[in-house]
Amino acid sequence: VPKKCQKAREHFGTVRTQLETLKTKFPADQYYRFHEHWRFVLQRLVFLAAFVVFLESETLVTREAVAEILGIEAERERGFHLDIEDYLSGVLTLASELARLAVNSVTAGDYSRPLRISTFINELDSGFRLLNLKNDSLRKRYDGLKYDVKKIEEVVYDLSIRGLNKEATGG
Repeated sequence: VPKKCQKAREHFGTVRTQLETLKTKFPADQYYRFHEHWRFVLQRLVFLAAFVVFLESETLVTREAVAEILGIEAERERGFHLDIEDYLSGVLTLASELARLAVNSVTAGDYSRPLRISTFINELDSGFRLLNLKNDSLRKRYDGLKYDVKKIEEVVYDLSIRGLNKEATGG
């Protein structure tokens, strides 16, 4: 995993170069006029950066750290930046991927990872519950998080029933 993460981080260099070129293609004060052109790509890049950071440290990457990885600004006032909704959408994509990783970890014989993923996803869910999301695409994506939580809980429950969680926790 560390080698794959390092390789992924190398690819972010290409991303930074492409985003530098993109910044020159429109007036700086018209970011939101053209935002729809790169919104989906930025959300996907947030997911990829968040996934790499999670695999490396099992922590949630901050919006500022993602902006740094991508070579763009975190603050709107400073020009081409990482919009907060794009960041949150990328993080929600991470949750879906971690649900898949929990299942695949069990298949691979790693019984402790789903427990750690469960803790992480539950904390993420708690954080999103504090937000007052409008009835838009981000809200719909957030609604999917409860299914990811449920899927991971089922994996952890299955491990518990089979007695494999003792092996995972070292007890």
